Amino acid sequence: MRIVVLDESKSGEPRVAATPETVKKYAGIGASVTVQAGAGLQAGIPDADFEAAGATVAKDMKGALAEADVLLAVGRPD
Repeated sequence: MRIVVLDESKSGEPRVAATPETVKKYAGIGASVTVQAGAGLQAGIPDADFEAAGATVAKDMKGALAEADVLLAVGRPD
């Protein structure tokens, strides 16, 4: 299962729907996680922290959504 976390900062939302800790938990149950680049920056979480937790970082939303099974978001996506 591929879980995707989107960058919501463009809508003014400073929160992110996952953290490196939750990425580790998802990976622990066999899911792969893709995080859109910059998704955690306003929450103080750099892309490198997501990568260190086992996530793949996608450069844009289109790349993040490719082959997504589950979408994690704080707010409703456009």
